[in-house]
Amino acid sequence: MIAKFLNEKKIFKSFRITYQVVWNLLLIFIICFVSLALFVGGAGAGYFASLVMDEEIRSKEEMKMDIYNYEEISEVFFADNVLLGALPSELERREVQLEDVSEHLINAIIATEDEYFFEHEGIVPKAILRATYQEFSNSSLQTGGSTLTQQLIKNQILTSEVSFDRKAKEILLAMRLENFFEKEEILAAYLNVVPFGRNANGRNIAGVQAAAQGIFGVDAKDLSIPQAAYIAGLPQSPFGYTPFLSQGRGVKENLDPSLNRMRTVLTRMREKGYINEKEFEKALNYDIRANLTDPLPSTHQEYGALMQEAERRAIEIFSNKLMEDDEVNLNEIEDRDERIILQSQYREQARRDIRRDGYQIHMTINKEIYDAHQEVIKNNNLFGPANKLGEPEEVGAILLDNKTGAIISFVGGRDFQRQSLNHATQAYRQNGSTMKPLLAYAPAMELGAIQPGYIMADTPYYYKSNPNTEVRNFGRNHLGLMTVREALQRSRNVPAVKAFNMIPQDYGRELLLKMGITNLDAGEPYESTSIGGLKHGVTVEQNTNAYSVFANEGKFIQSYMIEKIVAKDGEIIYNHEHEEIEVFSPQTAYLTLDVLRDVQVSPGTAPRLPGMLNFRTDLAGKTGTTSDTYDSWYVGFNPNFTMGVWIGYDTNSPLQGQTGPRTQQIWASLANAAHKIDPGFIGTNERFKMPSGIVRQSFCGVTGLLPSDLCREAGLVKTDLFNAKYIPNKVDNSLERVNFVMLNGNPYLALENSPQEFTQKGISIKGDLFKDINNILDSLPNNWNKIIPDQTAKDNGKTPSRLTTVTNENGNLKWRKHPDDDIIGYRIYRAPNGSDNFTRYQSIRSDQELSITLSSGAFAYKVTAVDVVGRESEPSSLIITGNWQETLLEDEDDSVNKKDEKKKDNKKPPKNDEENSGDGDNEIPNPNDNISFFNEKPGSLSNRVLS
Repeated sequence: MIAKFLNEKKIFKSFRITYQVVWNLLLIFIICFVSLALFVGGAGAGYFASLVMDEEIRSKEEMKMDIYNYEEISEVFFADNVLLGALPSELERREVQLEDVSEHLINAIIATEDEYFFEHEGIVPKAILRATYQEFSNSSLQTGGSTLTQQLIKNQILTSEVSFDRKAKEILLAMRLENFFEKEEILAAYLNVVPFGRNANGRNIAGVQAAAQGIFGVDAKDLSIPQAAYIAGLPQSPFGYTPFLSQGRGVKENLDPSLNRMRTVLTRMREKGYINEKEFEKALNYDIRANLTDPLPSTHQEYGALMQEAERRAIEIFSNKLMEDDEVNLNEIEDRDERIILQSQYREQARRDIRRDGYQIHMTINKEIYDAHQEVIKNNNLFGPANKLGEPEEVGAILLDNKTGAIISFVGGRDFQRQSLNHATQAYRQNGSTMKPLLAYAPAMELGAIQPGYIMADTPYYYKSNPNTEVRNFGRNHLGLMTVREALQRSRNVPAVKAFNMIPQDYGRELLLKMGITNLDAGEPYESTSIGGLKHGVTVEQNTNAYSVFANEGKFIQSYMIEKIVAKDGEIIYNHEHEEIEVFSPQTAYLTLDVLRDVQVSPGTAPRLPGMLNFRTDLAGKTGTTSDTYDSWYVGFNPNFTMGVWIGYDTNSPLQGQTGPRTQQIWASLANAAHKIDPGFIGTNERFKMPSGIVRQSFCGVTGLLPSDLCREAGLVKTDLFNAKYIPNKVDNSLERVNFVMLNGNPYLALENSPQEFTQKGISIKGDLFKDINNILDSLPNNWNKIIPDQTAKDNGKTPSRLTTVTNENGNLKWRKHPDDDIIGYRIYRAPNGSDNFTRYQSIRSDQELSITLSSGAFAYKVTAVDVVGRESEPSSLIITGNWQETLLEDEDDSVNKKDEKKKDNKKPPKNDEENSGDGDNEIPNPNDNISFFNEKPGSLSNRVLS
């Protein structure tokens, strides 16, 4: 009824028309708006699609790999899983699990960075539209529109480029990431990725664990509310808000920007209900500056040499693995430059991987022993002065476990900060006499050319390859004939070169390569190499490692420092496996080390070293000094360890003072320091075990053959160790019985007409056994004093002059040595009282005391000198005892002279023993038919001092 009424009224009729028009217009507007929206949406969708059309569709595994592929520091560990520190990297990050992160920090991050994190599907459309409007309107207020998921995508998959193209891809990938992963997984990844500026040491940090440790010195799980709020505010401007200056220069003077940001975070935490008002106020009053952590000692400064060595060896392992994976064999590449470039590329890739992929590198280094060794070398009293260039005397040392090859400790130098050169592993030096056992004696013993008791001549000798160059000993002298044992004990050069010349050159080279001395010149080893003359030198590690062969029964085990490398997911990607390479037989190894035991015993070259040690052990070793004393070495070993020490200057300069004892004192100090920490390992009571096939055999010291009766008679029978394969099976036939005379204190073979009363029976070496020795007398060892040299007495061709020095001193008839050099003895004549009948009373050899005791009673004495062919001098003046008188002549002297002249005229020789008569005082002692020997001459080997 009302409608009918209204319809009848014109006013309402007009309103109805107006309503319909407006409604139609509104419908048209809505249709146009929807059409426009659909068009804009379609265009936007098309535009969005065009922006992401090049983005490949990633699988879950691919996205997982990208998201978790963040740079993480690699850590280095001492032995027994003791943490050393992180390898140097551009960014310090330590991965942490979500359950190990403080709830306060998680709440602070979500409240500040993404309040709808647990509700959205990767994006917040409202925030995106707001950010888009702000971008188009060029608004100065930029509130941001990225969720944590989007930020993770931007950091790990995309770049920080500001463009619609990147933003579109970010949105797409964020939604896809949310589809694949749980919220907790995304949050954990974000917390490990986000940057937080710098730590107290000035290093760039990322991830909440590195932030918590680097800013407040605590783990992420232990962060308090104010600490969590402070850290949560940093990602907005990491280097603007960071409290620390770069390069570890301390804390910023003005912390207001970061403190204001912390207030904002706390406010949002309160608004979202994560903290109450009381906690809010308490957090605002927290003194951030007072609770910032102090810079930590840099492991690179404190353990620079160790960190460098760990990384160097890890790079070597990784680069080899990368080449193996790519089937690259450098040895097959002929072009040297190409080979070097390719190797460098793989090394660089390995270095990047190691520094960013969060590996755990486990070393063999014992931290306590390593630290103790670094303390030892701080003692400047152990070292000589700086050279003329101002360089300090440097040191390199390394301690190996014989059984595994593990490097227990090393000394890289006295100051790594001064020069980052590891003198133990990277410095190549000449190894001097420490090469002799490795290249000369042990190889010659292995081939049976020598044994410890064999005789070698330390006499003038020239290089076969260069006959004009003489092999020179230290001290420029020669010690003559000696055993191999003594030659090595005294470190004589000539016998070492002779021993090297007994082996094939190729065989020597093969042995060096097997022992890890691989940096050889194409023509090495040369003769001079056997005494340490290497072209490129060796490192302390190489030299020491080679010596461990003798402790390992002749087997070489490569030294190593990295035990294993573990990936951040726990997978062991490298585990050291050692292999044994047979170099020498166990018999040769034992014979060599047994001789090297004697180096520490006088007259060895390191007799004082055992007294420097605080412990006793079965020690063998070898000293070494190079030409001009540029280098000094000592390598010592017992059944458990081998340790080598080198000292010298970086620029070749002569070392000053007593270098040998100084090097040995350093070795002993390092050994004592290690023994204090691990006495069972360093000072083991275990002795080297003699292998089967070693026998103790007596032999003739002249030739090394089985001893003959003459050899026993001469006292030249020796006993030493032999490899049973090379035990002598022939009897020595090098000796013969001879007559000899003494001239000037030295023995010579007698002539046929030498008076028998002055000759003695002795033993001599036959013929030309030592024909190459110029001066056999100076070459005989001091314990060969019963051997007559193969040298014949020489006649000077003249009759000896009359003795003028005969005297009576307190009842003793004395005279001085005759000046002629061919006098072999003296005759004493005596005449009784009242007689001019002088008979031969005694004969005295030239090597005996020139004196006799005068008889009681009245006698007259006179003395003559006899030369090697029997010529006799004029009698001396008479020596009268008692009341002796010559009754037949008025003048005693004339009478004696006339009687002497008469005897000469008659040419009657003196009466022999059988013609003499009278009492016991008148009897001439019969010549000694038994063998007699000359005494040791002055200046013999026993009196010489080894230099």
